[in-house]
Amino acid sequence: MSESRPTVRLGHLYPDHLNIYADRGNIAVFRRRLEWRGLALEVVETGLGDEIPADCNLYYLGGGQDRDQLLVAEDLVGKVAPLRQAADGGAVVLAVCGGYQLMGHSYVTADGKKMRGTSLLDLETAASHDRLIGDVVLSVNLDGHTNTVVGYENHAGRTRLGPGCTPFGRVDKGHGNNGQDGFEGALSGRRIGTYLHGPLLPKNPWLADILLRWALDHAGAAVELEPLDDTLEQAAHATAAARAGLKR
Repeated sequence: MSESRPTVRLGHLYPDHLNIYADRGNIAVFRRRLEWRGLALEVVETGLGDEIPADCNLYYLGGGQDRDQLLVAEDLVGKVAPLRQAADGGAVVLAVCGGYQLMGHSYVTADGKKMRGTSLLDLETAASHDRLIGDVVLSVNLDGHTNTVVGYENHAGRTRLGPGCTPFGRVDKGHGNNGQDGFEGALSGRRIGTYLHGPLLPKNPWLADILLRWALDHAGAAVELEPLDDTLEQAAHATAAARAGLKR
C-alpha cells in the first residue's frame, strides 16, 4: 500500500460473529471502488474482548444469529464509547440486519431474551415468531438525491423508530422495518441501519460511493470520486428490482 494514497480506515466489528449474510462482500465493494480510483482501504478487525478503535472513518457491523448477537451485545455495550465518540465526530457507521438491531436501545428475541443495544440509533426491536422475507426495493434520499436501493430481507425483528432518527428509505416493494409502517432502516447523520443484505452494496454502487465520500471527508481527504463504469452493478440492480416485481 502506498503511503501517499488517501486512505479510508474501516473498523470491521465482530467479523467472526456478525457475518451471516455475506457481509464481507460489502467491505470488498468499499475496497475495490477505492482502489479503482487510486485510493486505499485499511481494515481493522475488532472481535470479542478487543478495544474498538476511535480513529476509523467508517465502521461496519454485519448480521448474525440471535446467539451470536447475544455474545456481541454483552461485549459491545461495555466498550461502545470509542464508537460513539467517532460517530459523534462525523465517522460513518453502516449496520446491517443483526448489527442494525444492536444499534438501537434494545432487542428482545422471540423467546423473550432481552439484550441491550448501543443506543447509537433511537429505535427498539422485538422479534416475532414469523419472519419477513423477500426482495426489497426502497426509495432513499441521501445528500439531497433520491435513488432506488435494492436488497433482500430475512428477519424476525419488528423495529420501531423513535424521534431521534428517520427511516433510511420508503418501501416500494417488500416488508421493511415491521411490515406495517412502510419504512425500512434508520438514518441519523452518518449512521445508517438497514435490514437489507445479500450483500447490500454490490447492487447499489451509488450508495457505496456516498458512504465513501462521507468517510473520505471524515479522513480530511479532499478527493472527488471519479465516475466508474457500473454497467454490471446496474444490471444486477435492475435484476433485483425486477425480481421484486417493481415495474419499470
